[in-house]
Amino acid sequence: MKNIDIYFSALERLIKNVPVNVPLGTKISYDAVSLEAGKSKGSIKKSRPIFTDLIIKIDSLKKNGKDTSLLDIKRLRLENLELKNQLDKSLSREICLIIELQELKKCKQPT
Repeated sequence: MKNIDIYFSALERLIKNVPVNVPLGTKISYDAVSLEAGKSKGSIKKSRPIFTDLIIKIDSLKKNGKDTSLLDIKRLRLENLELKNQLDKSLSREICLIIELQELKKCKQPT
């Protein structure tokens, strides 16, 4: 296995979130890929032509990761709004049932 292939394998493990040498959930970065590959931090250098393709792939994943998190935030906000609406509806039903129960108790009591 070529030296660069070790880095690409490490990147794939980070993408799939099954790292061997770094904690789960580690954000993709040059240092994270280096450490996952079993190399020292900072071993991926922009000045080395061998890393050009790897750097391009890491940069694109970092950019796409931010977009995904923005989409997740929007999705979670919509989900939160929907859950608030469901809660309001269920509380309204609960109040109506309590009122109905009180009215039934009043009617049942002997006068």
